[in-house]
Amino acid sequence: MQAHHEGVARVRGAEPLTAFEVVESGPGRAVVRVMGGRLELTVHRPGTFRVRWLVADPAPTYGILTEDGARPDPGPVAEPDVDVDPDGAARLRLTSGDVTLVLRGTPLRLELERDGRRILGPAGDRSIDGDLRFPAVARHDGGWLLAFELPSGERVHGLGEKWAALDRRGQRVRSWNEDATNVNSELSYKNTPFAWSPTGWWWFLHTPAPVEHGVGYPNWSHRTLLVALEDPELDLFLGAHDGPTDVIGRYTDLTGRASLPPVWSYGVWFSRAYYETAEDALAAAEGLRDRRIPSEVLLLDGRAWHAWTTRFDFSWDPERYPDPAAFVGRLKDLGFRTNLWEYSYLSVRNPLFNELEEKGYFLRNPDGSTYVHRWFPWPFEEHYPWLPPSGIIDFTNPEAYAWFRDQHRDLIDLGVAVMKTDYGEAVPTDVVAHNGDTGHRLHNVYTLLYNRCVFEAFERHGTGAPMVWGRSGWAGVQRSPVQWGGDPQCDWEGLAASVRGGLSWGMSGGPFYSHDIGGFARGQVAPELYVRWAQAGIHCSHTRFHGIGEREPWAYGDEAEDIVRTWCEWRMRLVPYLQACALEAARTGVPVMRAMALAFPDDLAADRDLQYLLGPSLLVAPVVRADGRVRVVLPSGSRWCELATGTWHEGGTVLDLEVPLDTIPLFGREGHLLPLGPVVQHTGELDGPLVVDEVVAFGAPTVPLDLPVVDADGRVDATVTLAPDGAGGLTGLGALTGAPTLTVR
Repeated sequence: MQAHHEGVARVRGAEPLTAFEVVESGPGRAVVRVMGGRLELTVHRPGTFRVRWLVADPAPTYGILTEDGARPDPGPVAEPDVDVDPDGAARLRLTSGDVTLVLRGTPLRLELERDGRRILGPAGDRSIDGDLRFPAVARHDGGWLLAFELPSGERVHGLGEKWAALDRRGQRVRSWNEDATNVNSELSYKNTPFAWSPTGWWWFLHTPAPVEHGVGYPNWSHRTLLVALEDPELDLFLGAHDGPTDVIGRYTDLTGRASLPPVWSYGVWFSRAYYETAEDALAAAEGLRDRRIPSEVLLLDGRAWHAWTTRFDFSWDPERYPDPAAFVGRLKDLGFRTNLWEYSYLSVRNPLFNELEEKGYFLRNPDGSTYVHRWFPWPFEEHYPWLPPSGIIDFTNPEAYAWFRDQHRDLIDLGVAVMKTDYGEAVPTDVVAHNGDTGHRLHNVYTLLYNRCVFEAFERHGTGAPMVWGRSGWAGVQRSPVQWGGDPQCDWEGLAASVRGGLSWGMSGGPFYSHDIGGFARGQVAPELYVRWAQAGIHCSHTRFHGIGEREPWAYGDEAEDIVRTWCEWRMRLVPYLQACALEAARTGVPVMRAMALAFPDDLAADRDLQYLLGPSLLVAPVVRADGRVRVVLPSGSRWCELATGTWHEGGTVLDLEVPLDTIPLFGREGHLLPLGPVVQHTGELDGPLVVDEVVAFGAPTVPLDLPVVDADGRVDATVTLAPDGAGGLTGLGALTGAPTLTVR
């Protein structure tokens, strides 16, 4: 490595591994001795391999995997094949079906073959003297360096929620959770070291530690995929896949799939940062009802429902909310679910701080004292009383975990439906946790534990399907749905970045997503942008209006209010379709919002980052510029029906549209189905958990669609399959509440 490659400085001094010796072998497994220790290679599942550095006392893994370290049935496997390659170096081949993991020595390198063709191999970037500039596999006490060849034109996807191009090629990506305020840089709230290529390979580093990726990053090497793991324990899953939906399934086989969110969660959420009093919040709720704007959930955000300087201890501000039960009850009478904000920090000014400190419930400094997090150095923190110096709850302490979880019980009993799990990214690298781990390893996975804890609170103490409204996460957080996109800048690029962030999260195993309609930053956006953002936000798995200042439609003028009302009504009609999309996500891991590169990886449309499928049937092309213009590339292989006009377009068509303000380009996919419900103000007006009054078929139906019927606890009690009957109609319509009609477009 040359000195100017500063991005891999964290593993500078890593020693390239060279020769290996097989010391154990068996069907689908081998252990090899290399410099400094041993590597175990196994067939983990058919077509999936695991490469693990063996240590006597492994560090905590925090339940990132759903298997707790167990090895599933790998299918029929043979003994490893060990021989010598033509260069005279040792070669080990571990085969699963038509996929083979190859380990070569001198230098040590990993390769992946399918049907005898290499699909992933070691980096070939060399100096003018012919020496490799990056070792294929290198290690030192604090981490590992892996280097793979990245041929020209090869795309790479995944790596979590990011705001730039969905193809990571050319990017330097760090898997490290950060407060990504304004979503304008590489910083993001939800990261996972999981990457894949449409050419057929994928890998996942099972670690809570930071990982840096140079994906053909030209400052390092435009032809190399460099992976710098800042963890002495290597645990790498890699393998082949049969397409993007298959690779999402393989990743979520390891890290888990989301449960179905409750039916009401697909309604329209409203909030602002923030309602200053109970009267303000109720006035907004009553205004939404009076103006007949469909709405389901009202959020009391960060400074809305408790005292600022002493937050967060689960208590209501008695001055502004003298009777919380009456407040929540009034919202319920209006047909609203209550969503409350929280974070896992406790102000040093709160009397409870001393008690929890004595019990050891906070993260500690290396000297054993309680770590106090400060957003700003003193005395500047005095200007931000809502961000007081705070201790951070230590979720590795079972007693602290249980305490935080069970503090939700009174709120749940009061009628609170869901918590917004904000923040969680503040764990510094040098703190020490109850389990002995450092902040370096805990920082990322802390957000997984935090969201899991709150999800379990509603699982244990609530009724119906549990959920959270979470900002940050790590690999596996998708098991605690739903996630939203943080704090975007209030401009057109903030909208565009939010769309890409949702699609990026979906390509990284996150099936559900929402973003702040109107943007988060202070003040109101122009009515045109507000409307365009609403149209885009309506077409996510979940939808919420939110930001600093008013986000209710009437604040943007009569025209904007009328347009947004219409799209909120459309949102309520989409509820049964979204239920079908969520069922597929829970079964397969495939996200509700599907990037073109995920849905159509071999099509010319694959490089379109700002249009996407919403489920299997609808193509959405948000307008993200002020002139109302948008280019749509319709994927080949089927025709597409433009919903606004009823016009059919051939696949492969490029449309340059100038879109009226009241319209967002939507296209139905030929042969697919769109079940629609009635226009209601909230799901409490529906006569059952699955109500359909119309099923739209785009052309002759050819593709069946499963819809879930849930019981009172939100569990899938049965499914209704809408399927072609061979005569241009559908079977299954009679099983749906609402006596739906069939409309063929």
